[in-house]
Amino acid sequence: MAKAGWKVTLIEKHVTAGGRARRLQSQGFSFDMGPSWYWMPDVFERFFEQFGKKTTDYYSLKRLDPSYRVYWNDGSTDIPANYQQLRNLFESIEPGSAVKLDKYLEEAKVKYRIGIEDLVYKPGQSITEFLDWNVVKNVFKLDVFTSIKAHVYKHFKSQKLRQLMEFPILFLGALPKNTPALYSLMNYADIIGGTWYPDGGMYAVVEGMKKLAVELGVEFRFEEDVQTISVEKGSVKKIITNQSTYTADVIISGADYHFTESTLLSEPNRSYSEKYWDKKVLAPSCLLYYVGLNKKLDNVLHHSLFFDVPFDKHAAEIYAEPGWPSEPLFYLSVASKTDLSVAPEGCENLVVLIPVASGLENDTEALRDRYFRIILDRLEKHTGQSIADAIVFKQTFSVSDFISDYNSYKGNAYGLANVLSQTAILKPSCKSKKVDNLFYTGQFTVPGPGVPPSLISGEVVSRQVLKTFNSRK
Repeated sequence: MAKAGWKVTLIEKHVTAGGRARRLQSQGFSFDMGPSWYWMPDVFERFFEQFGKKTTDYYSLKRLDPSYRVYWNDGSTDIPANYQQLRNLFESIEPGSAVKLDKYLEEAKVKYRIGIEDLVYKPGQSITEFLDWNVVKNVFKLDVFTSIKAHVYKHFKSQKLRQLMEFPILFLGALPKNTPALYSLMNYADIIGGTWYPDGGMYAVVEGMKKLAVELGVEFRFEEDVQTISVEKGSVKKIITNQSTYTADVIISGADYHFTESTLLSEPNRSYSEKYWDKKVLAPSCLLYYVGLNKKLDNVLHHSLFFDVPFDKHAAEIYAEPGWPSEPLFYLSVASKTDLSVAPEGCENLVVLIPVASGLENDTEALRDRYFRIILDRLEKHTGQSIADAIVFKQTFSVSDFISDYNSYKGNAYGLANVLSQTAILKPSCKSKKVDNLFYTGQFTVPGPGVPPSLISGEVVSRQVLKTFNSRK
C-alpha cells in the first residue's frame, strides 16, 4: 500500500513487529517464538522483488543439510538436502521407492507451479477467478478430490516413508485423510525447495520487512491495543485504541479474523456469525517450550521430528477427538547448531513444539510441566545425554497464551485447516461483506496458513484495496 502511494500507519499491540513471529530474548538466549521453518524461498524473493529489492539486501540464507532428522522408535533418519542422496535413502527403506518418489514429485511439481502461479494469488471473491485455462486443463492433475493420505499410500508402502510425506499436513493442516492431495505441493517445497535458515533466525525476516516498510514511509505505532472499529453507514469512520483515535480511508486487519469480527465490530457489521465460526475446522494450536542450556549437545541437528510414538493416535487427538495428547509427537529446534549468535558461548538454544488441538481447556502450569518431563525423558533417551541438569532458562507458551497474546480464536496457532470446504472462495473473505472499506489479511483468509501464504495474502489484499479504490475514482 505504501508503494502505491498510500500513507500507511501500522497499529501493533506488542512492543515489536512480527506478531506470531516475535522474538524472545533473555539471559543471552534468543528464540523465534513462532515460525522456525524457512520453506518456499521463491515466495520470499517475490515479496522483496515487488519493491526492487532482494532478500540478500536484508538477511542472508543458508540451506540446511541435512534438512532435518526424524526419530523413530527404532532409531533415526537424516533427510539429506541432495536429491540423489534422498533417493538412495528412500530406496534403502523401501526397494523401488526411489522411482516412485520421482513420479510423486513430478506430480507435486505441477501442483506447486499451478498452485503458486495460478491459484494462491487469487482473492477468492468469485468462482470465475479460477476459470483460468491453465487451471482448467490441469484440474485433474491438482487432485483436489483425492486425499493426501490416499495419494501417499498409492505411492509408498513403508510406514516411515508415508509419515515423512504426511508430516507437513499434520503439523499445519488437518488429518491427511481430510486434506486434498493438492497439498503434496508441500512435499515439493520441502524436498526440492529445501529447508533454509536466515542468519539471526526467522526474526531477521521480520526485521527486513520492517526496515523495508520504514524505507517506504510506513509509520509504526507499538504497544497500542485496538479496542473498537467504529462504523457509520457501512464504512469505517474511526479506529479507537487504548491510546488514540484514528481516521482512515481503508483499514486492513491482520489481527485474528474472528477477534476483529466478534470484538472490534458491532454485530450488524460482522460478515460471519458465531455459528459460522463454530463450524470451522481449525488447524492445530501448540504447546511450546523455549529452553536455554548451559552446555552444548552432541549428535543433534537444527531441526528434528520425533515420530517415536503412534502417528495416527496423536493426529486423532488433534482433529478427530480433540484432547491433550496421550503420547505426543513433537518437533525440536536447536538453532544454535547453525547460528552461534542465538545463545551464549558454550550454550544451546532449544525450542520444543507439540501440536495440540485448538480450543483445549485446563492449560495449566502443572500440565505443561508434566509434558515437559515426558519430552525431556525422550530427548535424553534418543540423544544419549543428560539435558535436565543443564537447563538455565525455560519459558512456556500454549493455548491460553495464544488467546491472551494474539486474541487467537480458540487459541489456534495456524488459522484454518486446509480442508476442501475451507479452500479459496470458501475461506473467510479478504473483503468485509458488510463494511465497504474494511479488508483482511493473514492466515484465516486467502490463501491460508503458514508464513509464505501469509506473505502472499498481503499482496492479494492490497491489490483488492487498490482495485476497489480505483473503481471509485
